[in-house]
Amino acid sequence: MTRQGIPQAGNNLDPWYDHYAARAAGLRASEVRALFAVASRPEVVSLAGGMPFVSALPHDVVTDAMSRVMTEQGSVALQYGSGQGIPVFREQILEVMALEGIRANADDVVVTTGSQHALELVSKLFLDPGDIVIAEGPSYVTAMVIFKSYQADVEHVPMDENGLIPEALREHIARLKADGRRIKFLYTIPSFHNPAGVTLSRERRLEILSIARENDILVLEDNPYGLLYFDQPAPDAMRSVEEDGVVYLGTFSKTLAPGFRMGWALAPHAIREKLVLANEAAVLSPSSFSQLVISEYLSTADWKGQIDTFRGVYRERKNAMLAALEEFLPELSWTDPAGGFYVWLTLPEMLDSKAMLPRAVKELVAYTPGTAFFADGSGRQNMRLSFCYPTPENIRLGVRRLATVIQGELDLLGTFAGTGPLDSPVDGRRFGAPPPNLS
Repeated sequence: MTRQGIPQAGNNLDPWYDHYAARAAGLRASEVRALFAVASRPEVVSLAGGMPFVSALPHDVVTDAMSRVMTEQGSVALQYGSGQGIPVFREQILEVMALEGIRANADDVVVTTGSQHALELVSKLFLDPGDIVIAEGPSYVTAMVIFKSYQADVEHVPMDENGLIPEALREHIARLKADGRRIKFLYTIPSFHNPAGVTLSRERRLEILSIARENDILVLEDNPYGLLYFDQPAPDAMRSVEEDGVVYLGTFSKTLAPGFRMGWALAPHAIREKLVLANEAAVLSPSSFSQLVISEYLSTADWKGQIDTFRGVYRERKNAMLAALEEFLPELSWTDPAGGFYVWLTLPEMLDSKAMLPRAVKELVAYTPGTAFFADGSGRQNMRLSFCYPTPENIRLGVRRLATVIQGELDLLGTFAGTGPLDSPVDGRRFGAPPPNLS
């Protein structure tokens, strides 16, 4: 059933099926979220969700910060607050962003309920039905859910081992403009990309900013993982060299804990004003309690040392995943991230990661199929493997189980083809970098 020619979310068992707004058709459960119920079973090794390893955070440090906030500022912490965020907290956010080369004014920071909320607010402000969002291919799964919920179309631009390809970006922009399409912004995760794990080089950052300026396109820079490098920092944030054309999104979910639900947007002045109004319309004010607890933590704890501890944890787990892939799946290719949470695996071309997932869960291992990260359903030959949460031992176990599933699929295909087990089309090289084109 459709309404004004637009498929509606829901089904005919829903008595309100015909009453939903057309934009509700864009709301879909992401494949990542759908996996959580199964992947959370203790017998399943989950290489699917990007859950930070919060056990590496000393809980007594957080408890002490909470206690001091309630003792000294309890009446403020439990009250409504500003729609923009507490001023001292916004000043501290500047210190965090300074680690990636950003110099800014606290007046241009808007505190949000996680950077996901900031992404939703920006989309709400800019996207009309039929607008175009340019994004890397692949791209962050829930960002695409948000864009589709505002009835925008996502145009994927290919990546390689150095991130988004500028020449391809130029070509896509030219084609879209020739077709009369309206491009609202470029959404990018330049550092330790989710899901591809690659990092946009400094040279490309500058070139892409130049392309965006030439074409009057806003850049939405999403940076959850930028401080979680393993050996060398990523290049400075794009916002560090471009103030007027970039909205920068940050979060404490990866460098502290996601349970606080605290993020922020750093925006040009005029956009900042509208973000504050949109924030107030959506949530009235971000949590005063969470802001004050994190502010106390930043004031009293060795937060930079804690980020370094997280780096060590994730470096060890990344190395465990790459070692397991070399041991059990040496014929395949994958990315070698310099930070963040994710490895992007490429399967033999005859395999389908989405179709294979139920069999993987039966073998007690979970991953996220590549189709989750493309708006057009591409990515069946890929999967995202997360190394952030499982122990190194469980990572090895999970990859071993995954190898069993993949080999079983190849054997099955070989049997039906009547040729015996199929050889992988990959030439046997062990890739430290991704294939030339990630999409």
